Amino acid sequence: MIESLNGIHETVNFSNDSTIILYDNIKNEDYPIHWHTPIEILMPLENTYKAICNDIVFDLNIGDILLIAPGTLHSLYAPAKGRRLIFQADVSLLNSIKECESAFSLISPATLITPEAASQIHETLFQLMMEIYDEYTGDAILSDASIYSKLIRIFVLIGRTHATDSDKFETSQNKQQEYVEKFMGICDYINKHCTESLSLDDVAEMVGFSKYHFSRLFKQFTNNSFYKYLNLRRIMYAEKLLIDPEMSVTEVALLCGFNSISSFIRMFKICKNCTPTEFRMMYRQ
Repeated sequence: MIESLNGIHETVNFSNDSTIILYDNIKNEDYPIHWHTPIEILMPLENTYKAICNDIVFDLNIGDILLIAPGTLHSLYAPAKGRRLIFQADVSLLNSIKECESAFSLISPATLITPEAASQIHETLFQLMMEIYDEYTGDAILSDASIYSKLIRIFVLIGRTHATDSDKFETSQNKQQEYVEKFMGICDYINKHCTESLSLDDVAEMVGFSKYHFSRLFKQFTNNSFYKYLNLRRIMYAEKLLIDPEMSVTEVALLCGFNSISSFIRMFKICKNCTPTEFRMMYRQ
């Protein structure tokens, strides 16, 4: 399945000017650690499948759906017999859609959707994946557009399920929807401005909360503190820049909003368990 591998970087070979590819895969073949820029979605149809993403092990059963974020190091392991859908798509063109980038960040590095853990959306997501398969293997016009529309629906369902979790905010039902919309907007703002000088005080004031109330609500919504979320976004941006061998680590640090190379290296090690230089060497293997 991996056709073009330079070290551990896979170039996904889309065909016919498309930015989508789908494999109905039955090979008893393991795929070594690699990464690529398209998103990848795995769904076993017969037997199990195994993926390791950023050292996190995912054991998939029939019908389980694993979304792997762009740029994630991962390896795949197949049983002796089995069948699974392996879907890859370039999602860069969707970043201009309001809140899409926030939805993408929810799946990083990978998200497993199972009937047991996500009973409210799994059946719909499974059906959408089968509709993507039918579109891809059929001959209808505008198939790519139809597939992207279904992919967006997948992101929307996952994003809304995360945002409307009944335990997400410790507040009344009337405030729940208001807070969900407000904090989706806040996350979208941070994602777009993470390389700038953002402070907890300024963002809290921007949305009309005290910093203490804002901090508590933000942690409830994202499961991260404000500064941890901000730094995670900066490190995600740094990963893309570090792939460019012409850009120094110091340049990357400054472009990502860090005031010093030492703070950048320290935060990178916390988030990625390696230094920026070690990360760059790993991706250039």
